[in-house]
Amino acid sequence: MMTDLRHIGSKPNRKVAPNRTKVRKEPIDLRKYLLPAIRYGSSAGLIILVGGLLAAAVKGLMQATPFPVQKVEVRGVQRLNREEIVALTGVEPGQNLLSLKLKTVGQQVARNPWVATVRVQRFFPGTVAVSITERKPVAVVNLGLLYYLDTTGEPFKPLSFGDALDLPVVTGLSEEGLAADPAGTRGALKTACELLAALQQHGSFILADVSEIHYDRAHGFTLFTTSGAVPIRIGTDDFSGKLARFARIYQTLMTQQPGLHYIDLDYNDRIVVKKS
Repeated sequence: MMTDLRHIGSKPNRKVAPNRTKVRKEPIDLRKYLLPAIRYGSSAGLIILVGGLLAAAVKGLMQATPFPVQKVEVRGVQRLNREEIVALTGVEPGQNLLSLKLKTVGQQVARNPWVATVRVQRFFPGTVAVSITERKPVAVVNLGLLYYLDTTGEPFKPLSFGDALDLPVVTGLSEEGLAADPAGTRGALKTACELLAALQQHGSFILADVSEIHYDRAHGFTLFTTSGAVPIRIGTDDFSGKLARFARIYQTLMTQQPGLHYIDLDYNDRIVVKKS
């Protein structure tokens, strides 16, 4: 009998499991997480519910028309009339005062070129008040078409049949120039308004004595007198000072027509008179 000596002295072939630390698992308390979520969801749902109820209440109130429009008041009109403004508002008697969109009503009124500013208010139980400020024309500007020019230097309305022409005319500008150089053209129109304002302040030579105000980019403004169309060069600045000096000799110079070729005021300390 033979003995197998190959296993003598060798380690037995056994798998030994590694050492492990047993961790005790605590049970998860779901209430800790679910209760706040339930409370939050309930609050959000309540807010949505209340919001929906309020919206439905407002809608029902507006549909019930508890405050029908009874009248439209128009304030501040001089050139325009009440009927024109009321028609522009689009507001009809019996409309729901609460449902009126005042901003839209104001925008509709502002479409009239004579309207400079507009304010629309509602007063319970049934009044819509429209307060406007009208534009004031100070001249007619020739831009290819004739436009009224307001006190800010804005051409605001093309002249149509029947419009008054008893205003000085500003020339030398064009719609093409306005498109090519809007800032320069609008600046010239604003300066023309400053000149017009200065003309209204001097007694001997006044706005009524001016028939045309011509603008030239290089030389500034030239006035043409109503009597004799005498050109008076005045430049682009210090209008009050130049006109004050000219007012002292204006009446004397006008007696020398038709021998006057032009008058140049565009100096700081003198007046140049050119006779033909």
